[in-house]
Amino acid sequence: MTFRSLLISAAGLLLFLSPAAQASEGPKVKTGIEVLRDRGFAGLEGKRVGLVTNPSGVDHELRSTIEILNEAPEVNLVALFAPEHGVRGDIWAGGRVESGKDPLTGLPVHSLYGATRQPTAQMLSNIDVMVYDIQDVGSRSYTFISTLGLVMRTCAELGKEVMVLDRPNPLGGRKIEGAFPVTGFYSFVGQYRIPYIYGLTVGELARLINEEGLNRGQKGDAQPLRCRLSVIPMEGWSRDMLFTDTGLPWILPSPNIPYPQTAIAYPSSGLCGEMYNYLNIGIGYTLPFGVFAEEWVDADKLKARLDSYGVPGVAWRTIHFKPISGRLAGKMVHGVQFFYTDYDAATLTLTQFYVMQAVHELYKKNPFTDAGDRLAMFNKVCGSDYISKTFSKTMKVSSIRDYWNRDLDDFRELAQKYWIYK
Repeated sequence: MTFRSLLISAAGLLLFLSPAAQASEGPKVKTGIEVLRDRGFAGLEGKRVGLVTNPSGVDHELRSTIEILNEAPEVNLVALFAPEHGVRGDIWAGGRVESGKDPLTGLPVHSLYGATRQPTAQMLSNIDVMVYDIQDVGSRSYTFISTLGLVMRTCAELGKEVMVLDRPNPLGGRKIEGAFPVTGFYSFVGQYRIPYIYGLTVGELARLINEEGLNRGQKGDAQPLRCRLSVIPMEGWSRDMLFTDTGLPWILPSPNIPYPQTAIAYPSSGLCGEMYNYLNIGIGYTLPFGVFAEEWVDADKLKARLDSYGVPGVAWRTIHFKPISGRLAGKMVHGVQFFYTDYDAATLTLTQFYVMQAVHELYKKNPFTDAGDRLAMFNKVCGSDYISKTFSKTMKVSSIRDYWNRDLDDFRELAQKYWIYK
């Protein structure tokens, strides 16, 4: 049985080998930091280097990019830059990241998720090149790619170089879903005119936003800003690979993405999860983004209704559990866990809308009427208010499908210009 026919959700735990066991076979893919090291750190010699990273920036033996660059005699690493969750991953979701000093290296740490989300000229005053190495999750609303764009923006303004150390897209290089954001809905969780799932590695995405003028200034009519960008490509990665095909260890890039399957589950339920008081999606339990459940749900009825839709590539099972933390901590909830039996046929982002449709048919619950201040965040993540306005009236997936898919053909054609891998 291939990976694509296994369940792909936060609960779909495959056998995780130790790094030593993986190393004995050798990874199929070599990441950008490993390629850079094999090249003798070409492009960094004689330059003062700043590094944007977090715990996911490691080689296949789990040595951190911080350690690798700091110990390399060819590299003068002078500062670290902290995205959401911090350089060491010790800040919870949404928590303010403070500037300070890294306790392991003694290097200064500049926060990009605190007083400012864009590095200032002062932060970059003694830096020649900014290096970026963070494992992406392949969804537009994840803030690390927004941080990358803001780093590129300041570097463009100051004439500094940017080097991206490439890593796999855990969703693969062909899955593309979701409409572009529209004017009035660009934000830190939707900074670029790209689909919600964009099917590019972070290096390819950096090339696209740099060359297509997507990395504009604070005003919408500002001139495009292009930095001096280089991408250190991976070796051995191809567009058909999901993360478990790479042989690389998965280091959670943030607390609620503990496994590569969770990165696939994230766009399948995360939009729904923005309506905090509506359905539990596994946050606060062992299955983040992998389920839909509540106290009042009849799990068997919900599964039967979802089965009746015949959604391509998706299967459902009933589940009952008590969340460990959060709104429903210690309370028994009931619902469904989802599985992707045909990954290529499935539309990940519509999974949650089928669940919302079924819940409305069974219980007449409309999440948008009671969303309160969460509606604004839902719209930001979607990139428009069309979805919330239209779906709330019909509660039918068919009413939003065409809008959600409207930009995909244009983006596929554009994105291929920036492919590094086939």
